[in-house]
Amino acid sequence: MFDSLWYGGDYNPEQWTPDVWDEDVRLMQRAGVTVATVAVFSWARLEPADGEFDFAWLDDVLDRLHAGGIGVDLATATAAPPPWLVREHPDVLPVMADGTVLGVGSRQHYSPSSATYRTYAARLATRIVDRYADHPAVIAWHVNNEYGCHVPRCWSDESAGAFRVWLAERYGDIETLNDAWGTAFWSQHYASFDEVMPPRAAPASINPTEQLDFDRFSSDALLALHRMECDIIRARSDKPITTNFMGFFKPVDYWRWAQHVDFVTDDAYPDPADPRAIPFAAAVRDLMRSLAGDKPWLLMEQATSAVNWRPRNAPKPAGMFRRLSLQSIARGADGIMQFQWRQSVRGSEKFHSAMVPHAGEDTRIYREVCALGEELAGLTSVIGSRVPASTAILFDWDSWWAVEQTDTPARVSYLQSVLAWHGALYRAGVTVDFASKDSSLDGYDLVIVPTMQVVTPEVQQRVAAARERGATVLVTYQSAILDEGLGVLPGGYLGSWQELLGVRVEEFAPYAQPDQFFDAPAGAPSSTLAGELAGEIEGWSEVVHADAAEVLATFTEGLAADGPAITRRAGSEGAGAAWYVATQPSEALADAVVARLLADSGVAPVARSASADVETVRRGDRLFLINHGATAAEVEWDGGSATVEAGDVTII
Repeated sequence: MFDSLWYGGDYNPEQWTPDVWDEDVRLMQRAGVTVATVAVFSWARLEPADGEFDFAWLDDVLDRLHAGGIGVDLATATAAPPPWLVREHPDVLPVMADGTVLGVGSRQHYSPSSATYRTYAARLATRIVDRYADHPAVIAWHVNNEYGCHVPRCWSDESAGAFRVWLAERYGDIETLNDAWGTAFWSQHYASFDEVMPPRAAPASINPTEQLDFDRFSSDALLALHRMECDIIRARSDKPITTNFMGFFKPVDYWRWAQHVDFVTDDAYPDPADPRAIPFAAAVRDLMRSLAGDKPWLLMEQATSAVNWRPRNAPKPAGMFRRLSLQSIARGADGIMQFQWRQSVRGSEKFHSAMVPHAGEDTRIYREVCALGEELAGLTSVIGSRVPASTAILFDWDSWWAVEQTDTPARVSYLQSVLAWHGALYRAGVTVDFASKDSSLDGYDLVIVPTMQVVTPEVQQRVAAARERGATVLVTYQSAILDEGLGVLPGGYLGSWQELLGVRVEEFAPYAQPDQFFDAPAGAPSSTLAGELAGEIEGWSEVVHADAAEVLATFTEGLAADGPAITRRAGSEGAGAAWYVATQPSEALADAVVARLLADSGVAPVARSASADVETVRRGDRLFLINHGATAAEVEWDGGSATVEAGDVTII
């Protein structure tokens, strides 16, 4: 799809006078920019009044960029309705669960289910595509922007009606819904879909399955908006379409979305002050590559230095912009884009860094921008090459939504559970793919299932089949507890995985902490495990019976004391194994378990280094060695070795 790596950023020329535009093109050329994303927030400028369109300025901008050899990722400009639309049609505004109506003065102030918003957004998208489908600068289409970032849910009456339609399509008749939702509880039985409301503010906790279905519906409502604009574009243009994802974004099920873009893009803003940010960023890149599958993916937004929305906005130290950019390339990206090209002088994001900062071109940031552009120009051979992985982590939005509801055994962070295992594999130098509940697990020698509370019979069969063909499987606590309607699995916790793992879970026993009702200090209670895999754990234990599995560690306190905490059931003929981890391990304990998993599965690290600060990834015929540390480090791999200087990147 791409002849060169994308490099550039969001370009907002409407914030500047035309005399700046020529300078922008000159500086873009100097920096090696290949693509600019244009018109993301331009609705008010393109349509200053209802039905009155002004495209002359955008014609000029696109012509200048094309003359400068810069491609355009052209947005449909529908991300922020103009004030006149809200004044004339206040029904477009989103409504919160407590009835609060969100207003203008910011962005994304529309209800995903608003028919009025859809009508005006469709008209604008149609006019833009009709005008620019054949413009030589346009190489791709950018639909809306960061769907759901600020308003992922709407509880308006119009949304309520759309929710009822969605439920009728899902369940067919009201009695099927009653059965799935368990409405015999608390006198919630519905006589018709017309009686169903979205989960607005209520006296007590709301039906859990209703909450989950509203999460599903809300993700689908945003997706329907996206698909509406995609249909408009595809009827008039054959150029590729994307919209920017936001990493591990809970409100939107990106597995469902990924099939509706021609290439996946991501906006990522790891905190330079947080040492956990680098492995977290690696996990996000792996998720995007996995969502893309056989399609390309690229980094659509990142900051060259500081952002503007944290309590304290740390700048990226020298070299970090390059390292995080090359981390994306190493993990499969075919482009590096930034927000934004020129730093704003007014508005909410005026202190957000850009490729051209307030201080101009004679700056550290712009010099790093130019240097990276030159380096990326020499990496075109990686375009389209694959990142091999023989390890998969199952990642499931239904489980994320369900396990973090309020009426549960304990407050559990789904993402923390997932990242604990990805982080251990990252530190071991093992590259990971993420897999959905519908993904094939063929070709993976190691499969990890963290806190997958909601399962279908099909996913249980698929994981068991992976084990039967010789893969090593690890399942963690709070997996296989509920079906898709949030009913407890028949046969008890773990369902059919009881046979796979050789264990039964009798009872949950999260470690207690003082009741918050009495204003006791919060904290994650911790404990230890004893045995072959002794170590520290956090927050969770359960009463486990190892009927046909080897016990590698036991709990040391609480209701589950002396009972199994980590078990392993050996595979037939010594191939692979099925593990169960009934707790949240510390970092050191997760590393120890992963070392055993790699031995079981035969999965080998990409390279080996004594320094935990060195990230190693293979892409195609390139080996990326990224030293995020403050000292030089030796790295060895089959057939070679290298010294990677502090803060440097070596590409073999």
